[in-house]
Amino acid sequence: MSEFDGTGPKRRLMRRPHEGKIAGVCAGLADYYDADVTLVRLVWVVLSIWGAIVLGVIAYLAAWLIMPRADGTSAAPVRVRVVRSRSDKRIAGVCGGLAEYFAVDPTIMRVAWVVVSIVFGAGILGVVAYLIAWFIIPQAPAAALSPSPSVL
Repeated sequence: MSEFDGTGPKRRLMRRPHEGKIAGVCAGLADYYDADVTLVRLVWVVLSIWGAIVLGVIAYLAAWLIMPRADGTSAAPVRVRVVRSRSDKRIAGVCGGLAEYFAVDPTIMRVAWVVVSIVFGAGILGVVAYLIAWFIIPQAPAAALSPSPSVL
């Protein structure tokens, strides 16, 4: 039995306000598509800026009204999240964190960010996108220090 033959459980697109920042629209989309919520938020913001900010806000409000609210927390499996890197950062760790998430060299991620910023955004949109990513992507948790076993 699988979802694809029509006999498995049907998934529903639902808002997850307890996991979201505002109304849980991006958290619901991330859960439905099995994606990281931070990436969904980044895509939403970038598409809103690239298109028209007003249209992005209107689309979010429409999704807020249309999508039903989920009851309780989801039983989604724990997955790797996009976080800002603490160990490999030049400014805020955004490119380092994206590189860790996608398992690529951080230098390639930084060069790609600069090239895309210059080609598509004339530089200033790349800086704005970086600042937004700095705000949206959470900092990686600090590594817990454990005491070394004492030698007797």
